[in-house]
Amino acid sequence: MKYLIKFKDDYIKRLEESDSFELIAGYGFALLVIMIGVFVPEEERLKYSKYIMMFGVFLLVIMAERAKKAKKNIVQQKKVIEQQKNIVEEKNRQILDSIEYALRIQTAILPPGRLVKQYLHDSFIYYQPKDIVAGDFYWMDTVNDLVLFAACDCTGHGVPGAMVSVVCHNALNRAVREFGLTQPAAILDKTAQLVIENFEGSDTEIKDGMDISMCALNPQTRKLAWAGANNPLWLIQNKELMETKADKQSIGKGDDIKPFTNHEFDLSQGQSIYIFSDGFADQFGGEPERKITTRRFKELVVSLQNIPMHEQGKALEKYIADFKGSIHQTDDILVIGVRV
Repeated sequence: MKYLIKFKDDYIKRLEESDSFELIAGYGFALLVIMIGVFVPEEERLKYSKYIMMFGVFLLVIMAERAKKAKKNIVQQKKVIEQQKNIVEEKNRQILDSIEYALRIQTAILPPGRLVKQYLHDSFIYYQPKDIVAGDFYWMDTVNDLVLFAACDCTGHGVPGAMVSVVCHNALNRAVREFGLTQPAAILDKTAQLVIENFEGSDTEIKDGMDISMCALNPQTRKLAWAGANNPLWLIQNKELMETKADKQSIGKGDDIKPFTNHEFDLSQGQSIYIFSDGFADQFGGEPERKITTRRFKELVVSLQNIPMHEQGKALEKYIADFKGSIHQTDDILVIGVRV
């Protein structure tokens, strides 16, 4: 009797906790059989067997029908999941196609390698976007004997960064070609004005902008003019690195904007110029995980002075790959090196 009571209590508990018809009906059927076996005299049990059989057949029919419906639901759910999967894949394909097309547009505004080598013979550009398109970009133009080139780092990366980069690239071109400017500081002042004008046309406040390191080099006289917005200039001669700090303001909207400072240098033959975004120094990796940092970046660049510039670019790329290992790239990376 105590086992029957325990079974009954367990059955009631199952009724309270479960919404499964099969489980509830199965317990009910078992309880019915046990009750007949316990309470009905043996000589009368036979006449109850037909009720047990009828109840059992009824349960089997109900359970078979439920199984059929469950199977149909599963098939329908699979169809819905497959449809949703196809929709997601199609949306992904459309997005990737759009980004790939954006990459072609962004690549088209970058100076081609042959043009860079034509004016900066001993040089490299290590350019590695974090995503397909980038907020970083490199820029170049020529005016008479001057070669103007810059490492540019726009707010963000990926598609938002790339959109800002197009605005900033256009402003640089206008500053030089439309307004006839060649002094780096004057170019940055005009570029900042043009970028702000572009963004002020929006109904919402846009504070995006660009950090930049810009050079104007005369390869014949080896005279260099430079200006920077947050990103510095490194000059290396005989493995000694001289850093010139940038103005602490970006190209774009900000508080207390001042004219950019122009710096001029007379370079020696064999001296190296380095301009870059912050992506290289900010990359994470190593054991334990840490940033490369500006200090390590400086040490690495100084250690590469005995090899040609194009090999330096490859060495920087290998260093990043080894350092980050399986860690994702932190930001867009851009480093430009020129030996005069």
